[in-house]
This record gives sequence, structure tokens and C-alpha cells, in this order.
Amino acid sequence: MPVANPYAPLLAAIDVRREEVEVLGASTAYWTYGPADAATTVIAVHGFRGDHHGLEPVVAHLPGVRVISPDLPGFGQSPAFPGRTHDIDSYAEWLRAFALRVDPEGEAIILGHSFGSIITSAAVAAGLPTPRLILINPIGAPALEGPRGILTRLAVFYYWAGARLPERAGDLVLRSPLIVRVTSNAMVKTRDPELRAFIHDQHDQYFSDFADRDVLRQAFGASVSNDVREFAPRIKQPTLLIAAERDDITSIEHVRSLATLFKDATLVEIPKVGHLIHYETPDAAARAIGEFLALPAGAFVG
Repeated sequence: MPVANPYAPLLAAIDVRREEVEVLGASTAYWTYGPADAATTVIAVHGFRGDHHGLEPVVAHLPGVRVISPDLPGFGQSPAFPGRTHDIDSYAEWLRAFALRVDPEGEAIILGHSFGSIITSAAVAAGLPTPRLILINPIGAPALEGPRGILTRLAVFYYWAGARLPERAGDLVLRSPLIVRVTSNAMVKTRDPELRAFIHDQHDQYFSDFADRDVLRQAFGASVSNDVREFAPRIKQPTLLIAAERDDITSIEHVRSLATLFKDATLVEIPKVGHLIHYETPDAAARAIGEFLALPAGAFVG
């Protein structure tokens, strides 16, 4: 039975175009939402194991903003890096090169969710030009120190085992629908049955769309061995942190501490939600973004 997308009516009203651009020796697939002549452009980077679909609910609430949303190399419709490790250095270099291709003037706002918060912070700290930075569910401490550190340790073993098994068996384990559903259930906080069904369906559809198990293992290693703290002191641009009070990856206390490391940070805390702000409370995220960017009325719905 098809699962209804609660944000479909808003998305249907926004123009979207799929495009590709050559970056670091491989094609990057990206989607451009909203009016081409919009006053504000945002480059949005999704999280680990996801693709551009994950940020669409937030995009749906920003109808007056031009949003450029790529699939990370090795995920979704973007092939893996040729001859490179999928680590933070490579992803940060890719983002700087991608942004130069699609926003040569350096005027776009940079936005990252979860793993994307590490990549975008690393890129901006290394010199990616942007007037402002937005981090949703920022990774503000090592994952092993999060509220569910034990689950993270289990995840480390899971990805290690997937890489050590024979190729076919390891691939089946890493793409297991059962594991995807367990992961989805661990993150979702809403009790709304229709919204829960939508979130699970999104994970079912896109959470296993990665190039191969080596890419997945490398990216997972990058996601648990890095966090935004190491880059925050070098970021001078005004930065918005949109945090969840019930985030199981980075506690709200760690995000509050993270905010103090930036030169100019605004922290917005969203109650009753966890690591899925982009799915469960995209309207609240859009409202925070609209206020941070001082968007005119009609540029966002929130």
C-alpha cells in the first residue's frame, strides 16, 4: 500500500529540476528547487546513508528560496569518488568544488544536516565562501558519547561485520530491510502513525541507496570519528544551530556547548523531537531558517 507524503502538496507547488555537474572526477547529481531568480540560495547537504529526498520536507516549507540539494558522492544518484577515501577531507573538498560550480559568486547559504553538518562545517572552516551557515541536528560530540552510545557501538560492529563478510553476504547485511527498520524506529519520536509510516517508508526507499559497502564503511567511519567541534572555532560566519531536545546522536547539552565555540552562533532548540527534525518538524526548522535569514513574508511556510 502506498504511503502518503504529508509534505507532497507543498512540494508540488515548487519547481524542481534535476541536473548533474562534474566534480573531482565524477558526476554529482543535484536537484534545484524554487525560483531561479530567488533572492536567497541555499546549498543543502544531507546526512549519512540518505540522499536529497531527506531534506525535501524542509525545502517544502521554503517556497520562496532557491535550494540546491546534491546527493553526496557514493549515495543516491551520485557515484563514488574515483580513487579517494570517502572521509571528511574528501567530502569537504568535494563540497568546496561543487559550490564553486553551482554558485561561483559564493553567495549561497550553506546548510547541513547530521553528517552533513560535519561536512559543511569542515568545508566552511577550510575557506568555502558563504555569508551564513545553517546546521540541523548538528553533530556536536563524538557519537560514542551520545545518549545512545551503546547503540552506536553496536553500529560500529555492524559496519565492521558488513565489511568483513564475503562481498555478497556483507552487502545483504548492510542493505537489510530489518536493520533499516530497527534504525528508523530508534530515531523516530513522533507518535503520529501517518508520519511514522512516512518516515519508515523514506528510510526503506533511500537508506540503502549507496554505491557499495566500502563507501558505506568509509563514510560511517567519518561520521563517528569527526564532529563539528573541531571546525567551529575557525568559522567566522553567523551560524544557526537547529537542535532537538531529544536527539539520541548528540545530546542537547552537547549542542549548547558546541554553540559557544562559534564566533557568532544562534541556537534554536525544538522540543519533543529527536534526530529527525527534517522529517518530524520541518516547519519549525523552516521558521528558524526564515528568522535567521530575515526572509520576507511568503518566502517560507512555518
